[in-house]
Amino acid sequence: MNDDLPYQIALTLVPQVGAVHAKTLVTHFGEARKIFNAKKKDLERIEGIGSVRAKHIREFRQFDLAEDEVRFLEKYRITPLFITDANYPQRLLNCYDSPPLLYFRGNVNLNHSRIISVVGTRNNSGYGKSVCEKLIEELKAEDVLIVSGLAFGIDTIAHRAALKNNLPTLGVLGHGLDRIYPAQNKHLAREMTVMGGLLTEFTSQSKPDKQNFPRRNRIVAGICDALVVIESSKQGGSMITAELGNSYNRDVFAIPGRTTDAQSEGCHYLVRNNKAALICDARDLLDNMGWTVVKKPVIQKQRELFVELSPDEKLLVNLLESGDGLPIDEIYLRSGLSSSSVAAALLMLEMQGIVLSLPGKVFKLA
Repeated sequence: MNDDLPYQIALTLVPQVGAVHAKTLVTHFGEARKIFNAKKKDLERIEGIGSVRAKHIREFRQFDLAEDEVRFLEKYRITPLFITDANYPQRLLNCYDSPPLLYFRGNVNLNHSRIISVVGTRNNSGYGKSVCEKLIEELKAEDVLIVSGLAFGIDTIAHRAALKNNLPTLGVLGHGLDRIYPAQNKHLAREMTVMGGLLTEFTSQSKPDKQNFPRRNRIVAGICDALVVIESSKQGGSMITAELGNSYNRDVFAIPGRTTDAQSEGCHYLVRNNKAALICDARDLLDNMGWTVVKKPVIQKQRELFVELSPDEKLLVNLLESGDGLPIDEIYLRSGLSSSSVAAALLMLEMQGIVLSLPGKVFKLA
């Protein structure tokens, strides 16, 4: 355990300092220890912190709780992942409200090459169980990590199907790692730590309170490349996860049911309102993600010949020259252009064969 860990844990315990504020502070100071050692006036100057939060940080005295948590992590061999750690889930890190600190138990790579989150109702039908199991069985030959929330219903079915088909699976919890909720999934959770893992942002002693699950859902939505909804009412927690997936620019998919099925109302709503693409099986999912389709090589045009690019197009080409691809959020941020200008410029560049669109809304030069 590193010397900064007690301060990292303490940062998550300070009143009124949420994930966004914590990330702002870490970006400014680099280490959690330096945040607590900073002068009040220096904290107040940081955008979004202000006098109230600065006061809470300076007056924080519950470091004994942080030390207790360190001992708990060491005893049960739980891995803490701070946002500055290389092993922190990088997809999640790109979300504006990613947790500053995660707790992980298991052996799966949280930056796996392909990650699919599967969510749905706790009160699934036989149809929902069947299509979930079939979807994951069809993915057994693919190199994917299956993520869900370890709840009753579709979550549990997805985790069990993944293990049955020798796919790693990750459960994201709405409580600390000192317990499993629901208790009926204790054996399943134990199996998952052998071939996958358990992940949470909550410290030990944190109960599975109702308000924790929307926070859990944002991790499920942010850690993946693609999010699949299988059976959900229009007010279900899966709808929150789908909305979060869209806000994080994730590819969201929904499996339809019969028009009279109450369990599928949410899926139909998502498709009808262009919040999710309709899929029927794993082939649809893989094709949409571009994970199995082998495209005929395109004769590459020399980019230097494209002298008639607009200023916006030239700006994006210059940005993409620097690496193997950039997510759309980073393109917005680094270009300084409006989202509509970026979309228009990228479309023109794709049509000219200069830019390629990759899964997860990542763009690179052809």
